[in-house]
Amino acid sequence: MKVLVINSGSSSLKYQLIDMETESVIAKGNCERIGIDGSLLTHKAKGQEVVVKQDMPNHNVAVDLVLKALTNEETGVIASMDEIDAVGHRVVASGEAFKKPTLVTEEAMVLMEEIKELAPLHNPAAIVGVKACQAAMPKTPMVLVFDTGFHFTMPEKAYMYAIDYSHYEKYQIRRYGAHGTSHKFVSQEAAKYLGKKPEELKIITCHLGNGSSISAVNGGKCVDTSMGFTPLAGVPMGTRSGDIDYAAAEYLAKKEGMDVSEMLTYLNKKCGMAGVSGVSSDFRDLTAASDAGNARATLALDMFSYACKKYVGAYAAAMNGVDCIVFTAGVGEHTECVREAICSDMQYLGMEIDLEKNNQDIRGVIRDISAENSKVRILIIPTNEELVIARETVELL
Repeated sequence: MKVLVINSGSSSLKYQLIDMETESVIAKGNCERIGIDGSLLTHKAKGQEVVVKQDMPNHNVAVDLVLKALTNEETGVIASMDEIDAVGHRVVASGEAFKKPTLVTEEAMVLMEEIKELAPLHNPAAIVGVKACQAAMPKTPMVLVFDTGFHFTMPEKAYMYAIDYSHYEKYQIRRYGAHGTSHKFVSQEAAKYLGKKPEELKIITCHLGNGSSISAVNGGKCVDTSMGFTPLAGVPMGTRSGDIDYAAAEYLAKKEGMDVSEMLTYLNKKCGMAGVSGVSSDFRDLTAASDAGNARATLALDMFSYACKKYVGAYAAAMNGVDCIVFTAGVGEHTECVREAICSDMQYLGMEIDLEKNNQDIRGVIRDISAENSKVRILIIPTNEELVIARETVELL
């Protein structure tokens, strides 16, 4: 059974074509910097890597490039999209409308349209991906797999907001979180690596990328996570503000003549690392600018790392300890200065990072970067949201 997984992020689109008999990857790739100058597609198949540099102003263009790459005479691995048995789509926000993976139907897509505002950078992109794949493969079954699914184990005290309870009952306003497939995968992989059962461990998983979230995983279950009702909450991100005083947002809106919708667009798309630095939302650009002496780029990196450090401390308190910290996703896996800043001065938790191991440029494998005397293991684990999505797609079908 061949499953195509489409993972639409806020500025990226990752994909994998997986043979589920062996869980081996037939082809995979990544559209990077969607909506940002210098966008490109990296396609890997048949032992070769092909890079296509082409402007991708939106996710429609990105999906079209992916489908062409899969069927291209030289770079492709299938003659037509008919060879694909199913498609699994990553969806960030579900609300309480979807608590489990769901088959794509007309009714499901109506609900998707209704909840797209819960993740304004991601859910519209997911809808585009679904519709593009439906047009290319109208008879192929498709499944929606939600980032929020892993977080539905949170207790009420963690997911509730201190608002009038009737408004929660009426509108389901609560903490949902995101990146659940990633947090689930890396926490399970951490347990395997440490030779433990998930039930035996207290793990803090740091999914750090253009969108970032941190989760507390106690005994294999999520008990808290940094993102909230939408992916806007939590640490500052590529273009998102993260946590902010709502009164400050109202104050700024009045000063700039913005309505609520315009303010939310501003907080989602014009703030975060891009807004503070004035350079970019991409951490590679930020670190380069910081190294060149750009003070605002340095400030943005410091703010990000500091916010992550505070969540790590909070979740260690919530779980009464921590056995392991996991870094994953683009920034978590590849930005050593961020990992160092988060893990430094954490001796009170028994955590100590090995700077030499941290600075090694080794990719694609699990790495232990904790110092020899560290009581808390610090791991870098490449995430594989696509494999989780493929597994859940097969399980549902």
